[in-house]
Amino acid sequence: MQIKKILKDKFGYKKFRANQEDIIKNIISGKDVFAAMPTGGGKSLCYQIPSIVFEGLSIVVSPLVSLMKDQVDEAAENGIKAAYINSTLTAEEAKNVYADLYRGDIKLLYLSPERLSIDGYFERLKELSVAFFAVDEAHCLSEWGHDFRPDYLNLSKIKKYFPDIPVAAFTATATLKVQKDIIRILKMDDPFIVRASFDRPELFYRVEQKDIVLDQILAFIKDRPGDSGIVYRTSRKDVEKTADYLTKHGIKALPYHAGLSNSVREKNQEKFNRDKINVICATIAFGMGINKLNVRYVVHGDLPKSIEGYYQETGRAGRDGLESQCLLLYGGSDVARVQYHIGNMTDEKEKAKAEENLWRMLGFAKANVCRRKMLLEYFNEDSGNNCGFCDVCTDLVEREDATIDSQKIMSAIIRSGEKFGILHIVDIVCGADTEKIRKFNHEKLKTWGAGKDKSKKWWKSVIEELIMQDALIKDSESYNALKLTQKGSNILYGREKFYVIKKKEKKKTVEELSRQLGIAKYDKDMFQMLKDYRFELAVERNVPPYIIFSDKSLKDMCIIKPVDNSSFLRVTGVGERKLEEYGPLFIPRIKEYLGY
Repeated sequence: MQIKKILKDKFGYKKFRANQEDIIKNIISGKDVFAAMPTGGGKSLCYQIPSIVFEGLSIVVSPLVSLMKDQVDEAAENGIKAAYINSTLTAEEAKNVYADLYRGDIKLLYLSPERLSIDGYFERLKELSVAFFAVDEAHCLSEWGHDFRPDYLNLSKIKKYFPDIPVAAFTATATLKVQKDIIRILKMDDPFIVRASFDRPELFYRVEQKDIVLDQILAFIKDRPGDSGIVYRTSRKDVEKTADYLTKHGIKALPYHAGLSNSVREKNQEKFNRDKINVICATIAFGMGINKLNVRYVVHGDLPKSIEGYYQETGRAGRDGLESQCLLLYGGSDVARVQYHIGNMTDEKEKAKAEENLWRMLGFAKANVCRRKMLLEYFNEDSGNNCGFCDVCTDLVEREDATIDSQKIMSAIIRSGEKFGILHIVDIVCGADTEKIRKFNHEKLKTWGAGKDKSKKWWKSVIEELIMQDALIKDSESYNALKLTQKGSNILYGREKFYVIKKKEKKKTVEELSRQLGIAKYDKDMFQMLKDYRFELAVERNVPPYIIFSDKSLKDMCIIKPVDNSSFLRVTGVGERKLEEYGPLFIPRIKEYLGY
């Protein structure tokens, strides 16, 4: 069967996305493939279509155990006989899957990497007619990846046991160093290499300084009622606090972190996947493996440890190709926290890597240049012009010269002997009359009251920015006393300028920007009606709503307004199977809404 016909009949798409066709053709011809593709780039099609074409069994190795059932359900919706084997199955369930495998009734098998660590497991797989291996989340193979997993190293044995079958490695976040590592570990033979663009044009990136972080997160989410989103926090404690705070303010939110039991985590993720809650709050360090297509925003309440991790996490938004928002909140305390963690590292190589990651991430957060351009440059991709779709490019932020104010702060630090922390320095500059000020006679300093005209909040933000720009340090051995660095001295004595990034009043709303980008208008009431109906069907069939249809498909229905089989087939994601299954259900609803 021609792969383009499979694409249309089975999956309902008229054409391949960039690189998909070349990847699939190379796999089918028996060639190894390395593919670095952004999240939402359509990598699942790259192994699902070969599984239909090949006579034997296609195996996908994936660390996302909690998502395998959904992935199998999704494959089944597209007419692929699929199954999974992992630790969540009972002995009886696993036995039934193996029976189906030996009968040749399964075309696509999802396996956890831990399964391949079992002695003799590769020998057992050799008893099956294996035609193809796909390695998902392949960056887990490399110690230079952001999510290295030792269990993945067992995959180096694939070529030993199956030397003549193609192996394809897929990752959404691979630098050239990680790419080289993956190809070496998997012993790939002259692989076909694809480095797709890492650009996610549907994602709007914005960065803001922390103030009252829970209020900032709440305000952002309240502006997007009914939308699904993820909030990342660094600690389990902050995850719990954030989920509780959102819940108290009427947002359906649940926590997700390694401190919860497996059953609670699975239950919370299931509710999120099935649109029963709007927000999942998760630790950055604990990977969730989101397969949900309609995540409309990702909020980072703390500074991530690396750009690679940040890109992976923001990539969980907008997987259906629809516009989505990424908000990063950061402050000086984030930098101090990460530096403290780095200071406790004993491996000098790991320490150097962590420091480099921190300063790259910090550079992204505080830079006054196109956010997308900075992300793409990290992945060795030249983006050319500014993107026109981030806070910097749309004038939502401005660069302000704060040299004089920074000099007032640093003068107060020097004149008080570099022995005091943030709050006391702010009190000096603001001219506060406190017991501590009087005790040290700091009301007599030349800089006492030099900043009375501005708020304590402003002065605190200037200090935090000076810390983040490496002009000040907090000396942990002197009770976090502020001290000048060489850069701080240069600013104080006029040898360098000091700038801060400030949020501006919006010149354009996101809706106006969307119109500029040519995003088609759709009937929002009709969309809500279809969304509600999809939810009813999902509950009835015990599957996540996105498996029935993505938001993109529903919005396409609201634009096309299909009232017969022919027009329903024009909807993105509707193939012969979905037409047969869902046409008789959705077409009458659409006709009723339109008054037919």
